[in-house]
This record gives sequence, C-alpha cells and structure tokens, in this order.
Amino acid sequence: MKLYEYEAKQLFSLYNIPVPEYGLARTPEEAREITERLGGKSVLKAQVLVAGRGKAGGIKFAESPQEAYELAKELLGMEIKGEKVNSLLISKIVSIDRELYLSIVIDRSVGAASILASSEGGIDIEELAAKSPEKIIRVYVDPLVGLKPYHVRRITESINLSDEQKKVLQDIILSLYRLFVEFDCELAEINPLAVDKEGKLVPVDAKVIIDDNALFRRKEFAERVSAELSEFELEAKKYGFSYVELDGDIGIIGNGAGLTMATMDVVKLYGGKPANFLDIGGGARADVVEKAASLLLKHPKVKVLLVNVLGGITRCDEVAKGLVNALKLYGKDKKLVVRLMGTNEEEGKKILSDAGISAFDSMEDAAKNAVSLVEVM
Repeated sequence: MKLYEYEAKQLFSLYNIPVPEYGLARTPEEAREITERLGGKSVLKAQVLVAGRGKAGGIKFAESPQEAYELAKELLGMEIKGEKVNSLLISKIVSIDRELYLSIVIDRSVGAASILASSEGGIDIEELAAKSPEKIIRVYVDPLVGLKPYHVRRITESINLSDEQKKVLQDIILSLYRLFVEFDCELAEINPLAVDKEGKLVPVDAKVIIDDNALFRRKEFAERVSAELSEFELEAKKYGFSYVELDGDIGIIGNGAGLTMATMDVVKLYGGKPANFLDIGGGARADVVEKAASLLLKHPKVKVLLVNVLGGITRCDEVAKGLVNALKLYGKDKKLVVRLMGTNEEEGKKILSDAGISAFDSMEDAAKNAVSLVEVM
C-alpha cells in the first residue's frame, strides 16, 4: 500500500528523520494559513499516489500567502494521471545546493533489502539508473544479519560529503532502515535528499510503500485501503482473487500469476489493452470460476473476456461449467474467448461447445481473436 507523502513524512518524524516544516491543506484557506505560519513562502505539493506529479503540474511554489491561496484553488480538484487531488502538502521551501538519492527496497531476486544511494537525485533518477547505473551505490542487507556499521560506511564513503554531513547521513540511513523493517515496508525512499545552502541534509520528498500482507498489523492504514478500492476491487478482495484493475477493455483471467501476466503481454503484443489482472489460482472449482468471470462480464469497461487456463490441478471441465454459468447471468452483451488445455480438456471443451463457445489450443490465437473482436465492436 502506497502512503501519501504527508503520511510518509509523519513516519519520518516518528523515527527522527528531519523533514522541512509542513502542514496539510484541504482548502485554499488552509493553504494560505499554513503558508503564513511558514513565513510567507511555501511549496504546494499535490497529494496523489502516482509518480511524476511534478512534471504533470502537481507541484507549485508560492511567494506569498495569497499566491498559495490562488495556487491551491488551481490544484485542488485537478486530476493527475486519473487521480483527483483532494489535499495538498504545504511545505517550507528548501534552498537546495545538491540533490542526493536514498532508498531501501525489497530485492526479491536475492531475498534481501537493498539500500540504494546516489550523489545525484531528483526527478530524473530513473533515467540515471538506466544510463549511468555505476553512479548508484547498492548494498544488500541480509535480514538475518541486519544493518551493520560497515553497510552504512560503504554508502557514506561513496558520496562526496563533509565528515559532519556523513555523520548525519549515517543517522538517516539507520533510522530509515529501522522504519523500513518495523513498518513492513516494500519501499522507503527519499528523493531528493537535499543538501541545502547551509550544508544541512534535508529529506525534501518521502515515499513509503507498506506490504499489503502486513496491513493486519497496521490498522491505521488498512481501513484506508478499503476506502480507496473500487467496487470491483472490493468484490475481488472479498472472493480472495489476486486482482488489479487496468485501463483497457479486454478482461483477463488465468490460473497462475505467470500465465496471467503472459496472457496480458500477448494481448498487448497484438495491439489490445488488458482491462485487468485476475488470477484464479490453482485448483479453482466451477463456483470460483463463475465468480471471477461474472466480476469481469459485468464490468462496464470490459468488452471481451479472455480466459486462458492450462489445467493441472485445475480441471478444465470445472472451468467450463463456471464460464457457462457466468455467461447465462452476465454475458448478454459481452464476447468470451477461451484457451483451454490440460486435465479433463475434452470434457471442458464439450461443455463449452454445447453452449456455443469454441476453445482455442493456442494462447496466441486466442489473444489475436480477443483483440480482433474488440476492434469490430
């Protein structure tokens, strides 16, 4: 679960990571009042859970409380990459001399936390990682060993800072790692970690992502997750499906995360746009398949439903029964494309055939057919 920047900064303060003075505004009047409290100047930052808000116009600088009021009227209610701005973080302006980068992320390829740091931070950090990966320092931390002084020294000695600045950076790294572990984070990031004109290290921006599987330990955030989910995401969660909404018009159902992702990739390859990711898992019975198919068939964005099942412990006849039942309920205006192979394949194909549905043997052919059906609708 992604936290808003103001929530991430609240956690930073809890762990004694120094952040610029700020306030949260939900009205232009509050933006003006906070700017007055900050000394008359401020930066207004849209609180959205998408990347690239700065380039999208979601960050503005105010030279006076009245300008903060006017800018807040402009920002509040606007949409950034489809997300409405309902609140603004009003922060004290930092006079930046240099921008550094610091983050901790779970690296599943090695089963450890990875601390990333660079003497170059800011909005183009992804471009830096792609073009000059040697400028990014990476230190792995074995979870059984924990963060040790030599890990921290390797990072601080790789960045050109004064001895006093290195000491502050060490403290920030130690605090950020403690936050990362204790709040079950997938990511804790400071970008940029600024060096201001006075030589102080200041975390200008904060980003935290908490592992959804740990939210039962974080009741303060768990309730917000449900409030932010769409009707279909809530229903999928109730059924226990692995489900992600996208912006396309071809519904995707697969059995297994890898197969479902591959199906989405093939749809994209042939010019289609997946509407979702929905994994029914292994061994799904007819009632589970019916719920999954019904969820997507009644979704207003889905024009064609593509089901790709490679039966092992999942029986093809159970899949077919579930699909036929869902079609009877919600399939009036929708098209169904099925690729079905594996356990009880012939029985499954016969059930589909009796309902007027042909099943493909090839994932590629099924994806092409789904894309072509959307194009003529």
